Amino acid sequence: MTLSILWFVLIAVLWTVYLILEGFDFGVGMLLPLVAKGDRERTQTVRTIGPHWDGNEVWLLTAGGATFAAFPEWYATMFSGMYLALFLILVCLIVRVMALEWRSKVATEKWRRSWDWAHSICAWLVPLLLGVAFANFVQGMRIEVVDVATGTVVDPTLVNQSLSSATHQLTGGFFSLLTPYTILGGLAVLFVCLAHGAQFLALKTTGEVRDRANAIAAPASIAATVLAAAWLIWGQFAYTTNVLAWIPLVVAALAIIASTALSQASLRREGLSFAASSVAIAGTVAWVFASMAPAVQKSSINPAYSLTIDQASSSDATLTVMTIVTVCLLPIVLAYVAWSYWTFRGRVGTEDVTTRTGLLMKKIRLGENFLAG
Repeated sequence: MTLSILWFVLIAVLWTVYLILEGFDFGVGMLLPLVAKGDRERTQTVRTIGPHWDGNEVWLLTAGGATFAAFPEWYATMFSGMYLALFLILVCLIVRVMALEWRSKVATEKWRRSWDWAHSICAWLVPLLLGVAFANFVQGMRIEVVDVATGTVVDPTLVNQSLSSATHQLTGGFFSLLTPYTILGGLAVLFVCLAHGAQFLALKTTGEVRDRANAIAAPASIAATVLAAAWLIWGQFAYTTNVLAWIPLVVAALAIIASTALSQASLRREGLSFAASSVAIAGTVAWVFASMAPAVQKSSINPAYSLTIDQASSSDATLTVMTIVTVCLLPIVLAYVAWSYWTFRGRVGTEDVTTRTGLLMKKIRLGENFLAG
C-alpha cells in the first residue's frame, strides 16, 4: 500500500469517526423541540452532548486539514466548486456553536429557548448538506481538465500528457450539485442522524425524555433504513464500478437493519441499537470512499477528467512526515476521547440539571466603555 492510498483510507476513517460522534450530536439537536417539553427538559437534552460536542467537531477539522495536506489538489477542486454549499455548512456550524455556548449566559427561559431553536434548525441543515456533498462524490461532478495558460479544456485523450500545465476545475455552480440522487443522499444522511440521535438520547437520559426518544427512534430508524437502502443501491448500480464496494454496502445494510429491529418496542435494546447504527454509518462512509476509488473526485463529464488519488496527492516526503506525526499523536487523542466518554457515561435526568444559570437582564448595564471591553 502506497502512502497516498494509506492517507485516502485514513481520511475515510476520520470522516467515519466524525459522522458517528457528531451524527448523534446533530440528532439530539434535531430532536430538541420534539422530545423536550419545557425549559428543564431542554437543558437535560442539551446536557447529554455537553461534554462531547466540541471535541467531536475536532474530527471534522482534522479531516479537512488532512485533506489539505495530503491531497492539496482535491482540497482546492472541492472547495472551489462547492464553495457555497461548504460556506452554508460552516455558517450553520458556527451558529450551532454559539447556541450551545450562549444558551446559559442569560438567566431567562426566552433566551435559552431562542438559542435552542437556532441550534435545532442548524442541526437539521448540516446533515442534509453533508449528505448532498457525499452523494456528489459518488455520482461525480462537472469536473474538467483546463490548461492553465490558455484556459481551454484539454482533450480527454491528452489528459495524462497535459497535467504538468493543466489543472482540474469543477465547472458547475451550486445548483448543479442538486440532482434527484444527491437530494436522496441528503435525506438519507438526515434521517440516519435523526435515528442515531434518538438512540443516543434513549441511552443517555431518564424519565419522559427517554420515553419520547425511544418512541421516535422506532419510526425514524425505519425511515432511515428505507432512504439509505434506496440511496446505496441506486449509487452502487448507477455510479460505482468498484466491485469491492459491495462489501461495506452489505455491512451497512445488515447493521442498519439490526439497528432498526433493536429500536422497536418488542426488541428494544438501546445500547445495541446505537452500536449497530454506528456500524451502519461506518459502513456507509467506507462505501462512499470505495465507490470513489481510484479517484478522489469523479467527473460526470468524462471519466478521463476524474481526479485520481495519485494526481491529487502530496509528495512522499510530506506524507511520510504526516504519517510519523499521526503515529505519535493519534494514540494520545484516542486515549483522551475514550477517557472522556467513560467519565461521562452516566444518564442525565431532570434532577441533574439546573436552569438557574447566567446573568439577569435587569442587572446587565451597557456603559460607555462596554464596546471597548
